[in-house]
Amino acid sequence: MTDTIKSGDTISVDYTGKKQDGTVFDSSEGKQPLKFTVGSGMLIQGFDDAVVGMKPGDSKTVEVAPDQGYGPRHEDAFVTIPRAQIPEEIPLSEGLVLQLQDPQGRPVPATVTEITDENVKMDINHMLAGETLTFDITVRETGLTPDDPGCDADGCDSGSCQGC
Repeated sequence: MTDTIKSGDTISVDYTGKKQDGTVFDSSEGKQPLKFTVGSGMLIQGFDDAVVGMKPGDSKTVEVAPDQGYGPRHEDAFVTIPRAQIPEEIPLSEGLVLQLQDPQGRPVPATVTEITDENVKMDINHMLAGETLTFDITVRETGLTPDDPGCDADGCDSGSCQGC
């Protein structure tokens, strides 16, 4: 099928994501291609928009500004946690990334920025917030079937995937 990709299509791509200094932060190289449904919110807006209009076999390089990526850095996006609330077995150091939870129970990566005897200050901005990113994208397949969101990566044979 040679139809161009549009919102709602499920496709697979190979990609490499780089920061402005050329540092690779993510890539499908050596892995399975990334499968996703265009326009579903699974990926950042700039990546989603970049594949619209492409066809299988097409490649492109796209630059994604922070407002179409992981958003701007927020200088007020810091939390301070009493040091006593952090398990002693965690070897605290500046730059260490820990996983916190937001009020809805979702994981939030937090980078330790300051340690005192009483508190630990952490930056909860996304690690790529404020960054202009470059993606090299190659479309592998189109016309795929979306994954069942109730299934894990290993799949499920129970039919509804409830309780897998």
